[in-house]
Amino acid sequence: MTERTSYERSLERSRAASSRPDRPDTFTMAGLEWDLLDDVFAPPFSRTTETAMDILGLTGTEAPLLRAGGSFLEVGSGTGIIAVMATLRGAARVVATDINARAVENTRRNAGRHGVGDRLRAVHSDLFAALDDGERFDCVYWHSNFVLAPDDYRYRSDHERAYIDTGYRAHERYLVEAPLRLAPGGKALLQFSDRGDLPRLTALATAHDRRLKVLRRHSFLEGTETLEHILLEIRGAS
Repeated sequence: MTERTSYERSLERSRAASSRPDRPDTFTMAGLEWDLLDDVFAPPFSRTTETAMDILGLTGTEAPLLRAGGSFLEVGSGTGIIAVMATLRGAARVVATDINARAVENTRRNAGRHGVGDRLRAVHSDLFAALDDGERFDCVYWHSNFVLAPDDYRYRSDHERAYIDTGYRAHERYLVEAPLRLAPGGKALLQFSDRGDLPRLTALATAHDRRLKVLRRHSFLEGTETLEHILLEIRGAS
């Protein structure tokens, strides 16, 4: 692996963010106050969540990608910022899943804090596993753990799962299953990064009769590095 995509560096970031003495219990983002629980990805220590809001058109100058009055599924909700903001921006039904039980609780707290608990359901789930078979959405979205880790790496905590994906197994499942969760005319979206292995992701998509279309790109500074996030739409091969 190149230095940029090194999973060791991502694990160092994970451990540092989890144990920092200045890690807050609450923080401000998008002009609102949010709860942050232990062992949940910390948006104050990275520009990635703000970039996600911009790239989806929930903040900033980009046109909104979520249809007002529609349904939205966020995979890997973390603190729940994206799911809550989607609800505040007019989504009528929002479901947020996370494999980390603390993140699910964090999402519920922030939904309650901002008065959208009646329209936002947080579910403890490995991708789509805990959802009803018939649930469909106008938009399915995952801001993924885009850094590729070796197949045999064993996660030490759920917090690490927010940073790396072993063998891109979760990505492969998402590529296959996300389009199956769409209502007619819906979009399956994946937010990726140049820290990830795009050729590997593209090969996985091709192997499962999927193709990837770049919708938007956003670059930003994180420390001394310039990073690029890429919003991909997953489509059938035909």
